[in-house]
Amino acid sequence: MLVFLANVPCQARHKLSVPSAFAKANQKPNSQKFTLSGTITDQANGETLLNVNILIPELGTGTISNEYGFYSITLDTGTYEVIYSSIGFQSVTKTVVLDQNQKLSIQLQEQGEQLDAIVIESDIEQLSTRSPQMSVNALSIESIKKIPVVLGEVDLIKSLSLLPGVTTAGEGASGFNVRGGAADQNLVLLDEATLYGSDHLFGFFSVFNPDAIKDLKLYKGGIPARYGGRVSSVLDIYQRDGNKTKLSGTGGIGIVASRLLLEGPIQKDKSSFLIGGRSSYAHLFFPLFGLENQAYFYDLNAKVSFNLDDRNRLYGSAYFGRDVFEINELFGNTFGNSFVNVRWNHIFNEKWFSNASAIFSDYNYALELEFVEFEFFSGITNLNLKYDLTHFASDKAKLRYGINSIYYEFDPGKIVPTTPTSPINEAQLTKKYAWENAAYVDGDFKITDDLNINAGLRLTTFSRLGQDLINVYENNQPLLFNQEQGVYVSAMPIDRIASSRSDVLKTFVNLEPRFSASYSLDDDTSIKASYQRINQYIHLISNTTAPTPFDLYAPSGDFIKPQKGDQVAVGFFKNVGDYSVELESFYKTVDNRLDYIDGADLIAQEAVESILLAGEARAYGLELLLRKNEGRLQGWIAYTLSKSEQRTPGRNASEPGINNGNWYNAPWDKTHDLTVTANYEWNEKWSFGSNFTLQTGQPVTFPDGQYEFNGLFVPTFESRNASRLPIIHRLDLSATYVPKPEKTQGWQGSWVFSLYNAYNRRNAASISFGENDDTARNEATRLAIFGIVPAVTYNFKF
Repeated sequence: MLVFLANVPCQARHKLSVPSAFAKANQKPNSQKFTLSGTITDQANGETLLNVNILIPELGTGTISNEYGFYSITLDTGTYEVIYSSIGFQSVTKTVVLDQNQKLSIQLQEQGEQLDAIVIESDIEQLSTRSPQMSVNALSIESIKKIPVVLGEVDLIKSLSLLPGVTTAGEGASGFNVRGGAADQNLVLLDEATLYGSDHLFGFFSVFNPDAIKDLKLYKGGIPARYGGRVSSVLDIYQRDGNKTKLSGTGGIGIVASRLLLEGPIQKDKSSFLIGGRSSYAHLFFPLFGLENQAYFYDLNAKVSFNLDDRNRLYGSAYFGRDVFEINELFGNTFGNSFVNVRWNHIFNEKWFSNASAIFSDYNYALELEFVEFEFFSGITNLNLKYDLTHFASDKAKLRYGINSIYYEFDPGKIVPTTPTSPINEAQLTKKYAWENAAYVDGDFKITDDLNINAGLRLTTFSRLGQDLINVYENNQPLLFNQEQGVYVSAMPIDRIASSRSDVLKTFVNLEPRFSASYSLDDDTSIKASYQRINQYIHLISNTTAPTPFDLYAPSGDFIKPQKGDQVAVGFFKNVGDYSVELESFYKTVDNRLDYIDGADLIAQEAVESILLAGEARAYGLELLLRKNEGRLQGWIAYTLSKSEQRTPGRNASEPGINNGNWYNAPWDKTHDLTVTANYEWNEKWSFGSNFTLQTGQPVTFPDGQYEFNGLFVPTFESRNASRLPIIHRLDLSATYVPKPEKTQGWQGSWVFSLYNAYNRRNAASISFGENDDTARNEATRLAIFGIVPAVTYNFKF
């Protein structure tokens, strides 16, 4: 598990060793056990602290606080030195006489004297080495803010793509791909709410305001049973609670976007609020260049938290984001995510912790075409109720149980004329409804001092509910194959019947086993393995390499089966002084992976089942991560060697399927992916960052010939995704200047100077073919999104 941590205080570094023979000899074999538990918060603002290390050095054991700051550890009767340590905070050591169950809540104070360099704590690294969890990328917000990005804006998604197994479809492309999976196979959670788009401006920015983020983890494999619904990965992000002691703020002013976040107490030490907003404004300068276009985004993060008493906490979270495009008064669209979430934490006792959530999430899209005088609206909404229960059963077992129920409404589109003279009549495409349920049990077990496992089982059901009109096809075949022309064609419904919302049209029931294990060869070396099965009932139908607002969400049902993903992974982890090595390999298969037929039309598509064929996908690869964790110069080298393919055979021997039923490269397949990331702390005022990226170009389908028909030249094409764009490589640089590093109160400012694509590499986003009007000869044209992009941002906090 990757835990890249910044600014670790000297006092926070502790060596966690295996119990000595003396300590073992003095443990009473039949000693009574008691539990030490509590909540850990930041003394300065009351923020709950997750992933705090609670260490008992003499026993060589410990635990970490959960995502809500709660911890629990069960030990034999005795007197112990308990150390509480976390990144950027002074360690606290408590002497605990454990002769009964005890509640001990701790406040940690920020560390004033920081190390100049990024350091990995030895105790944290050992705990993660022994943990059965693998295939997890976790970057601190401080580290992310030091990584150079385009247009000077901190970007969580682009930062994660610098780690093994994570790529994007290309510059200026939405979404991200994990271990050869499609972008829609990633479950993106913000405060437990599902987001259906993770980008602004088609991939130029992510939807996550870094000032509002408390923690993030990307699960690439070994996904715990508490998560489900997407077959490739889980990106789990939590927002900060807000300052419970005083009013404070953070923000930044950049060349194309700015942000501001305010937080403070509602009732001091008991409740807090947080509200943050961002907006881009580059479009305000368009008129200076004679442009009438519009292209901008804005978003809002909000959260309130209440400490009702020692056992109960209440949280309310919300997010609202929008992107707006207008082109020459001919075309305009608006799209974005929003959600509202209410959560209740309850501590039953020192061993039982619960969390209940009610979440409403929405993604909608609006398109206006002025030249044909109509607007088009579509979207997907859901209501999610979930309850999770954690049982700290013993010093060798921690169990989690949970249930989850999600109600979906899919709106494929509504057409509304904008003028009385519009040739288009108002029409509402048939909405679709579904109900997804899940129950899980998950446990961490310490089998021996060296062997730890995580095992879980998730039961999922998905019911397609009734809708206003249901298409009926002859022989129950929505897609036909024309033998004479050799092409697939959509079948016309022979009837449309009505059904009630209470009707259940189709139900799927699946079991999803999860398992991972870690075996420690010594204090600094371990091997790990994992297996997971996940079913995905929601499909994103797209004819591009990355998600766009034009894409179509479709639920499983009579004609569309759920995707079923299986993945196995093995890994080797080693710490060597200031360095660490992580090596993982994986193999993943996905059944019922959908692909569109040639010539498919996705816009305003009501009968999506009539343009799809089901196939399979597979991905496999090797990931290597080498890190330097101490000293003024620190960073990592990440390399991924992988393959991602799809195959969509015909439904019978007389049909060719797609690509004649042969395996073809997935649109996001990248054989080689190398990144080198480095940060150098020159002094208290200046620090420098850089990252270099080298990737195989994405697969594309090029024309391989042409023929003349009635005076027109018609191109012919090679097999699907048989060629590739040129190799992608790029160097990004940044420098951060803190004028008054000694100032810790009042207004504090810093400048970030960045240079994206420092040597002006024109990486191809696409290559198109056409006839040159002057020479009448065929030619290829390369489209590059970015050349060199300098930027400056002023960040502040108070």
